[in-house]
Amino acid sequence: MLRIGHGHDVHRFDADSPPCNIRLGGVEVPSEHALLAHSDGDVVLHALCDALLGALALGDIGEHFPDTSATWRGVDSRDLLRQVYQLVQDRGYRLVNADITIVAQTPRLMAYKKAMQAQIAADLNTAVGNLNVKATTTEQLGFIGRKEGIAVDAVCLVEHAL
Repeated sequence: MLRIGHGHDVHRFDADSPPCNIRLGGVEVPSEHALLAHSDGDVVLHALCDALLGALALGDIGEHFPDTSATWRGVDSRDLLRQVYQLVQDRGYRLVNADITIVAQTPRLMAYKKAMQAQIAADLNTAVGNLNVKATTTEQLGFIGRKEGIAVDAVCLVEHAL
């Protein structure tokens, strides 16, 4: 049995923060500003978590790791991803592939996409070839174009392991 999931997440930049590294896809990326978030703000992994949860009708990341709980404050989103994937595996499924699109005017991500794929593959115990990470801009339109934040869409296919 095959199942498809879609995830979407957005995080706003903290315009008052100095330049720093942000986490995207489990990788440190230099940025003009920090992302505002309850956890580490890894918008890529949050969208992927939602896609995996959605594939098995398990709700969303906010239900499993609420931002109202001190337990998840500042948590490494790689830990969240591994916990979500354990739920997928506990139900007898495994990842077939995932396609992730990062929408950001800044930072520029070309140099980091392969590292993100490798990091995610390691966390999901799958081949790098089962993951695709793309980055695009909004041609300076909207909140992303004004460099106010980052959005990510993730789609995944899981199959029941026989």
